[in-house]
Amino acid sequence: MAWVVGAGLLLGLVMIAMGTAALRTDWIVPTARRHVTRPRLHGCGVLLMGATLAVQSLMYFGALPSPSPQARSAGGNALLLGGMLLLLVSQSLPRRRDSPAGARPDQG
Repeated sequence: MAWVVGAGLLLGLVMIAMGTAALRTDWIVPTARRHVTRPRLHGCGVLLMGATLAVQSLMYFGALPSPSPQARSAGGNALLLGGMLLLLVSQSLPRRRDSPAGARPDQG
């Protein structure tokens, strides 16, 4: 079982690195570039999910004090869901800006 949690820790650390890169430089993994319209929001979502995986793994190994299993499960699931929602919003189209009065959209 420890190798499964260790793999989750490794995945969490990789996600933290990717989220930090997205926040600092707007770099997105090549497979997701086509879909992401808001790179900073994407970086926040990936960073939140990676931190959740890393903290849960460190609690399993005893490196961090652990709350009750129910609180750990509910809190971890809520944070992962929050990260997933940020990823979903980062891939939605941005709001259209209102055009000035009297201007037509086809005129620059």
